[in-house]
Amino acid sequence: MNELSVTRLIAAPPAKVWDALVNRTNEWWCPVPWRAEVDWGERRAGAATHTVMYGPDGEVHQHPGLILAWDEGRRVASTDSIVGDLEPNTPFMIGIWEIAPEGDGTRYTARARHWSVEAMEQHREMGFEQGWNACTDQLQALCER
Repeated sequence: MNELSVTRLIAAPPAKVWDALVNRTNEWWCPVPWRAEVDWGERRAGAATHTVMYGPDGEVHQHPGLILAWDEGRRVASTDSIVGDLEPNTPFMIGIWEIAPEGDGTRYTARARHWSVEAMEQHREMGFEQGWNACTDQLQALCER
């Protein structure tokens, strides 16, 4: 499988991590100094989702997509390969964000699954590890306050 992932044990209960994951997404989604506006839409499989990422130099990146799974309190998954009214889009990845109770805290795992080794390597070269770890740091700090 062409997957990149980040996992972290967060010292907070699953309900708090889930709340931050899906209700406070804009506070942790992009590594600072970037910021994001994430609209999860109807919060169900098959619903449209839309993210806009803003860079420190005025960059604006639109990311429409489709929610593939919304398992309340446990997992959300989306893809950029389908947009609008089931319109094919040039795919980059499937994103999966999962939480599970572990000891006194919560195991958070974020996965990026790609259609090809080339796309996975492109994502790695774009700074996947640094970027997704920075986002995870921000989520963890938000949850452990």
